[in-house]
Amino acid sequence: MPFQSLNFFAASNVLGGLTRKHITLFTGCPLPRDRFTTSVQGARILNKKEMAVRQASLGGVDVDLETKTNVEKLKRGIAEFYDESSGIWEDIWGDHMHHGFYDPNSTVSLSDHRAAQVRMIEEALKFASVPEDPMKKPKSIVDVGCGIGGSSQYLARKYGTECTGITLSPVQAERARALAAAQGLENKVSFEVADALNQPFPDGKFDLVWSMESGEHMPEKAKFVNELARVAAPGARIIIVTWCHRNLSSSEQSLNPDEKKLLDKICDAYYLPTWCSTDDYVKLLQPLSLQDIKAADWSEYVAPFWPAVIRSALTWKGITSLILSGWKTIKGAMVMPLMMKGYKKGLIKFAIITCRKPE
Repeated sequence: MPFQSLNFFAASNVLGGLTRKHITLFTGCPLPRDRFTTSVQGARILNKKEMAVRQASLGGVDVDLETKTNVEKLKRGIAEFYDESSGIWEDIWGDHMHHGFYDPNSTVSLSDHRAAQVRMIEEALKFASVPEDPMKKPKSIVDVGCGIGGSSQYLARKYGTECTGITLSPVQAERARALAAAQGLENKVSFEVADALNQPFPDGKFDLVWSMESGEHMPEKAKFVNELARVAAPGARIIIVTWCHRNLSSSEQSLNPDEKKLLDKICDAYYLPTWCSTDDYVKLLQPLSLQDIKAADWSEYVAPFWPAVIRSALTWKGITSLILSGWKTIKGAMVMPLMMKGYKKGLIKFAIITCRKPE
């Protein structure tokens, strides 16, 4: 495969410029015209509709019927994106579909990346002061946006307790069940196709409410944090690890136009609604009578992640898998350099926000 083709694939973010000819150049295998045309047309229609979703308030104000319809279409886009791309991720990176936690300026291999993903879980639990004492440890856990169950299985093993994962993707839920069964955890973990904004659980059910890199997909951030608080039992810890944009200064009303443009391109590829800041999350949590609210910027600890993801995508296995998976996954690969750019500019922040429900 010519080096120039790989470089084009990595650097390009003009989505409309990708043609069947380009795909044939990348792989040496023509993509069927009906598959390419249907995928591209579907992506363009959804992107137009997503624009209304981004204008919904973070505060959860009432929205009109058209916007509500667009939110549902966004959710379908998210589900289809992960239906399509989860298998590729698992094949290369394993069952943890999130950033790793690294020592700053470290040089790491693929095996180190997988260890760093586990370390991310441990560091998040430590930051939230989740009890290790057998008498106080969580007895029931919900994994909101569970992917293929990596965190669910890890937490169930760590605490010897039950964990329920929810995802919008039927493919993810089915794969998570299979992985749990293969590890002998089918009696400890369960997975449902469910909406994080309308969780199918009673109030106060879980001792640990876990959301690892799912908040960025939530179109109504206020409703999202309200649901996390609702299903949390008295004394439960709530952990949100998510992508945010930088905090605004006291003199700013919004991000600047160039920053918004960069985030819009990422939103189009990853089916993301409006971004918010870490400060926004804290402000949304404060009226909910939660305790020990704290947040941190972990961007420096995840710096090696996106360069490694790009390197894994630019292997022959990565390229062919991307092309065969479908258009949504291709779009996601094409904007990975923009994620790196956002981090380097200080626009994108990797945030952790935790709190505790009163006893």
